[in-house]
Amino acid sequence: MPTRPIALAAGDGIGPEIMDAALEVFRAAGVDRSIEFIPVEMGRSVFEEGNTRGMTDACIRTVEECGILFKGPMETPKGGGGKSINVTARKVWNAFANLRHFRTLPGVETPYSRSGINVNFYIVRENLEDTYGGVEHRLSNDVIQCKRLISAPGSEQVSRFAFQAARRLGLDRVHCGHKANIMKMTDGLFLDRFRAVARDFPEIEHGDVIVDALCMNLVMRPQEYRMVVLPNLQGDIVSDLAAGLVGGLGFAPSANIGRHISIFEAVHGTAPDIAGRGVANPTALLLSGIMMLRHLGLHDDAATIENALLTALEDGVRTGDFGDRERPSLGTRDYARAIADRLGSRPRSVPPVTVPQPQAGTPGAAAPEPPQRPRHQEVIRTFENVVAQVVGCDIYLDTPLSTIALAEEMTRLSTDTPFRLTLISNRGTQVWPTGSTYTECVDYWRVRFELRDGVVAGSFGQARAIALLERIAEKFVVCSYELLRTFDGIRGYSMAQGQ
Repeated sequence: MPTRPIALAAGDGIGPEIMDAALEVFRAAGVDRSIEFIPVEMGRSVFEEGNTRGMTDACIRTVEECGILFKGPMETPKGGGGKSINVTARKVWNAFANLRHFRTLPGVETPYSRSGINVNFYIVRENLEDTYGGVEHRLSNDVIQCKRLISAPGSEQVSRFAFQAARRLGLDRVHCGHKANIMKMTDGLFLDRFRAVARDFPEIEHGDVIVDALCMNLVMRPQEYRMVVLPNLQGDIVSDLAAGLVGGLGFAPSANIGRHISIFEAVHGTAPDIAGRGVANPTALLLSGIMMLRHLGLHDDAATIENALLTALEDGVRTGDFGDRERPSLGTRDYARAIADRLGSRPRSVPPVTVPQPQAGTPGAAAPEPPQRPRHQEVIRTFENVVAQVVGCDIYLDTPLSTIALAEEMTRLSTDTPFRLTLISNRGTQVWPTGSTYTECVDYWRVRFELRDGVVAGSFGQARAIALLERIAEKFVVCSYELLRTFDGIRGYSMAQGQ
C-alpha cells in the first residue's frame, strides 16, 4: 500500500526532543506503514540565515505537495522584521480554522479534576483575519492604528467548519463567542454569518455569548459548553484560558485546517531553558498528531495510540511538570516508551476511545492523495449584486487644533461641496457638534462629512469625496481616509461613542 507523504518540521528549543518522542510512539503503533514523514526547514535556523519568512523555498514546495504539515513549537526571533512563523504558515496556506480540544485527562490534576468536574469541549478559532493581518500604521506623534478586518466569506467558512466538526464528533451544541455589543459591524458580521450557517444544521443547538461573559462562564461552569467558535484574537485568548482549565498548553492539541493544506502542531512555547535536557513533556504534540491521524482517516491507529496515552496517564506515568509528586518522573524518551509499551491497552478510569462509525475514509488506511494545487488565488464571495451608494467620507487628521477651531476649518473647507461636516470624534468618542469638556483628546481626529440635505445618494461616485479630501489635504496632514457608503440602503459605517 502506498504511503501518504507528510511534511515534518521538528521545531526549535524542545521541539526536536518532543517530536522524536511522538514519532517513536507512532513507529511502535505501525503508523509508518501508512505515512512517510519528509523533513523540512522552518523556524529559528532559517530566520538566522536572513530569511524573514522563516521557511525555505524547498520547505514551501514540500508542504504544498504534501498538503499536511506536522510541526513542533517554533521561535520567532526578537527584532529583525521576521513575523511569527506560526501565523505566517496558517495564513499563507489558508489554514482558516484552528481546532483545539480541551478535556480532563487522568493523572493531570487541576482544580476541576479535584472537584469532580469533567472538562470536555472544543474551541474553533478563525485563523486568517481580525487583527492578525498585522496591518498597522503610526498615524501621528501619539497614535498607532491596527486594522481589524472581518469578512463574510471568512466568517461563514469557519462557522461551517465548526458545525461540520460538531456533527462529526456527535456534539449537540455550538456557541458563537463575540463582542458584537461593542464592535457591532465586525463582530456583528461574524455573529450574523454564524446564525446563517446554523440554519443548515437544525439538529445542532446553537447560541451566542459575549466573550467576556464566556471567559467567566468557562472558569465557573466549563461543563456547559461543547464547542465555541470565535474570531481570531478572541479565539487565541480564550484558547489559552481553556488550556489553563485542563493543566496548561502542554495538554492542549491543535489542528489548523484548510481546504488544501492543514497544519498539526503543539502551540506551547519552545522552552529554551530546558531544551536539550530530555525532560520536556511531549503530550500536546502527541495529541496533535493523533488529531492528524484522524484527519488522514487512520482512525484505528489514532484510537490505539490515544488509549495507550490515557492508560499511561492513569497509571501515573508522568514527566516532571505534572502528576503525583510521590511518583518518579520520566524523561521525554522514557515517557514515550511507557506509552508505546501500553499500545493495545484500554484505560479503566475513563471511557476508552473507540472508532466512530460511519467515518469518511477507511480506518487503518491513509486518506486519498493530497488535493491538486489551485491554479490561481481564489476570490471568495458571500454578498453579490448589492447596491452600494456613496453618502460621505471620514477623513482622519493629525493636528494640534482645538475641537472648535477644527470644526470651523472643516466647515469652511467643505463649503460649495455636496457634503457637510456632521461629526468630529477623538479616539472613537464624539466631541463635536456635542461632547463633554471632560473628554481628553489626542492629536488624531476623525472628521465626518455626509451628504447635504437635498443631495441624492447615488447621484455621483467617490470622485466628489476625493475632491474634498484633496482640498483638506492642502491644509492638513491626512493620516487616512474611509469612504462612507450604504449597501442596499443599510449604513455601512458605525456611529461614534456618544453620538
